[in-house]
Amino acid sequence: MTINTDDMLNSILESLSRIDYIKAGDIPNIDLYMDQVTTFMDAQLSSTKRYDEDKILTKTMINNYAKNNLLPPPEKKKYSKEHVLVLIFIYYFKNILSIRDIETLLHPIIERFFASDSDFDISSIYEGVCSMQKNQLDNLKNEITEKFNLAETAFPDAPEDTTEYMQLFAFICNLSFDVYVKKLLIEKLVDELPIPDSKKK
Repeated sequence: MTINTDDMLNSILESLSRIDYIKAGDIPNIDLYMDQVTTFMDAQLSSTKRYDEDKILTKTMINNYAKNNLLPPPEKKKYSKEHVLVLIFIYYFKNILSIRDIETLLHPIIERFFASDSDFDISSIYEGVCSMQKNQLDNLKNEITEKFNLAETAFPDAPEDTTEYMQLFAFICNLSFDVYVKKLLIEKLVDELPIPDSKKK
């Protein structure tokens, strides 16, 4: 097994530089039918797919989100810009949080700011979050480089023919532990939020 560690790190950092988000201004200001929503999301988020055949969003997913109170019902089978923004939040949260946690997290925002006439609405919330995340990319690159360098010093006594693999294993373990701890923290914070009425017994 041959792993070019320098190439791997450079590739990871380069992929982080390409991370982008759907800008609120890129979302059509006209209401969309479900097929148009899934087509839009697939085109805009295709770079996040692991495999080409992966689906970003399907009709079944949208129906399940509405059924589980994550997404307000469409108006005459059409979805607004606010619907699309909520779907984007759900898309990112669903990789680490349960449906119940996502509803708990998004419920106050949807309740207060969905289809709001105020200047402070879901679009401004979305843009504020995305701007904050873009500003964190350099810090994230430094953190990943540090974890990568730490992994290269792991297992100095490993058999020589396993050194590269063990370093890769250590790097993955470092990243996984980081994700695990942050997931526990997120769940703890969500547990402090009020439970939506739909989930109260």
